[in-house]
Amino acid sequence: MKRKVGIITLGCPKNLVDSEIMAGILEDAGFEVTTILRSAETIIINTCAFIGDAKEEAIMSILEAARYKTEGSLKILMVAGCLAERYKEEIFKEIPEVDVVVGTGSIGQIPEILSKRLDSNDLRREICTQTPNSVDYLESTRNVADNKPYSYLKIAEGCDNRCTYCIIPSLRGGYRSRTIENITREARILVKKGKKEIILVAQDVTRYGTDIYGEKSLVSLIRELGKTEGIERIRLLYCYPELIDDNLITEMKNNIKLVKYMDIPIQHISDRILKAMGRRGNKEYINNLLIKIRREIPEVVLRTSLITGFPGETEEDFKELYEFVKECRFEHLGVFAYSKEEDTPAYKMKGHVPQKIKEARRNKLMALQKDNVKKHNSTRIGRIYDTIVDGVAEDGIFYVGRTYAETPDIDPIVYFTSPEPLEIGMIVPVKILCPDGYDLVGEAQGIGRNGE
Repeated sequence: MKRKVGIITLGCPKNLVDSEIMAGILEDAGFEVTTILRSAETIIINTCAFIGDAKEEAIMSILEAARYKTEGSLKILMVAGCLAERYKEEIFKEIPEVDVVVGTGSIGQIPEILSKRLDSNDLRREICTQTPNSVDYLESTRNVADNKPYSYLKIAEGCDNRCTYCIIPSLRGGYRSRTIENITREARILVKKGKKEIILVAQDVTRYGTDIYGEKSLVSLIRELGKTEGIERIRLLYCYPELIDDNLITEMKNNIKLVKYMDIPIQHISDRILKAMGRRGNKEYINNLLIKIRREIPEVVLRTSLITGFPGETEEDFKELYEFVKECRFEHLGVFAYSKEEDTPAYKMKGHVPQKIKEARRNKLMALQKDNVKKHNSTRIGRIYDTIVDGVAEDGIFYVGRTYAETPDIDPIVYFTSPEPLEIGMIVPVKILCPDGYDLVGEAQGIGRNGE
């Protein structure tokens, strides 16, 4: 019988891709990946460690999984991902239930690690880490078992930005692009599995290719992917403002497969705070960039993320940020209260803001954004959008879908009815009838197409 492995994924879409790769290489090595954790001999928890909340979630998941040592078949509890890379020694010392810690540079070795331990019945605890300096593991077999019409495709690993609040470069290494040939090959495999929307993801997609081609090559990649029959949509996560250029804006304006949606992590707008964060842009640059994007692509949807309570942030800095959000009216917005992370330059900065103030500022921005979304959604009522069918709502009455304006797992969704039965992955014209909080409600105007 094949040895069973369960995988628990925490954190961002990039982690999801890593888990699917873990599943693929394990199955190639003769293991069986199961969703029934009670029957698994090994459970791998692929963790996130970006902010405090993510670390707490990871620790709770580790302790929850450990119960299967007494309530199931669990022999090996493995912790992988960013928490494992960042706190390998602490995990090993403070959570005795953990048997193996695998860092971000050792994903490809997981089958060998497990086989060696299980075959010899040598269950001594160990740490398995090496410097994350390759993208070879991304070329491994990937197990995409879901029936969703979209899939994330990681085009690079690591990060060369040095934001003072962020630990990612230390955990994932420097920026490393995959080749266009390897990415398009994986895209074709995903299409064969029924994927209509390919979401290109990296810590910074706008930097793609600079390390291996000597120049920004994201547009070249997009054009090559656009030639792949079966790809209906290409979406980008995440576009750093300092590297968005006219070439990319023009491509988004003219390429019918590249959805007119940009996720641009801005983090703040005060020049003083941006400088302290280690960001390369400034307020003037950001404002001019947003004006240009909206001018060139009138129907564009913009998403950003912001941080409140960064060390040294004053009431004036926050007021400037608040007015910026009020003026720019981002269609989608995420706000995080600053998380003090050791081993980052910001950790030792002076002027740390009390937690209550950080959270109060965050809540104030989210209240403003709720009003912005309400105003934006009111402009969508009565309009018809091509909407991809992601599935059926729990009530069995509504279909669940997304227009070009919504990224899965992150943004709100569209609930809609249809006079005819629909299949997942079909693209249907949907008329928006009314908002439902952040979500929208509509009705299909026809059967649509299946994207083939």
